[in-house]
Amino acid sequence: MGSQLRTMLQQRQAQGRRSLRERNETCSQRFVRGANNDQLPLVFLMQLAEWLLMNLAIVAAVLFLLWLVSLPLRNASIVDIFWGLGFVLVAWASLVIGGAASFGPLLIVTLVTVWGLRLAGYLAWRNIGKPEDYRYRQMREHHGTRFPLVSLFTVFALQGLLLWIISLPVQVAILGEPGGQAYEWAGWRWLGVALWMLGLFFEGVGDWQLARFKARPENRGRVMNRGLWRYTRHPNYFGDFLVWWGLYVVTAQSGSWWWTIIGPLLMSFLLLRVSGVRLLESSLKHRVDGYREYVQTTNAFFPGPKTRAD
Repeated sequence: MGSQLRTMLQQRQAQGRRSLRERNETCSQRFVRGANNDQLPLVFLMQLAEWLLMNLAIVAAVLFLLWLVSLPLRNASIVDIFWGLGFVLVAWASLVIGGAASFGPLLIVTLVTVWGLRLAGYLAWRNIGKPEDYRYRQMREHHGTRFPLVSLFTVFALQGLLLWIISLPVQVAILGEPGGQAYEWAGWRWLGVALWMLGLFFEGVGDWQLARFKARPENRGRVMNRGLWRYTRHPNYFGDFLVWWGLYVVTAQSGSWWWTIIGPLLMSFLLLRVSGVRLLESSLKHRVDGYREYVQTTNAFFPGPKTRAD
């Protein structure tokens, strides 16, 4: 009788464990079985889309609060400081929402955090206590009383959308691909880390050299053509370019590389054609003595030896 009772208890415990495993079965396990029946990974696609939209909502909420702060300050330049911090926010939010605390995702978050905090710290040191950036002043003068509402969409909301798109490789690597594959570290990804380090060097050293040059009163209105600025007119932008292509190499995965590449492509386009080189040089040519000659002898973006002016 006692032996039969023990057998019954053992059977019930085994049934309970099977039931518990079934209730706790992950989506990825269900997909593996479903994939054998040629089912599409809709579960993972929907889950990833939900997480990405959660990140977008977080960024939108923070930028809306930042916009509210900018109104009494009458200074939209504070959004520039948030640019780097926004990427840090997205990376950490991805890790908290659905990321795995393994080496790869933690390294990605660390790389983004170091880059974002350095950039935000530098811009805060440069901008806090200074008048509103000339770009936003021109917009304010153009739109008049409509500028607060216009800035909500064309400055704050637009910047949030851009940083969310640019950070897609980071988000997908941390959260997981639509097919349910987890991020896997491989030795070739160290190439991306090396690109990131080189980019951080160009960006950080370039900013430091320019700040030292501009701190000397005798250099006011003169062209900066020393150090890294001797080989490229925009070493900081070139560094930013390398950082995000390096992060792309670190985060690229077999099932999503073809669409997450929009991140570094968009960053490159912004640096080269929109808010980076083109916008800055259109102003410098009229404000800095000798800049036109500097343009003729020094590469605009990619570093190279100086050439003779014609």
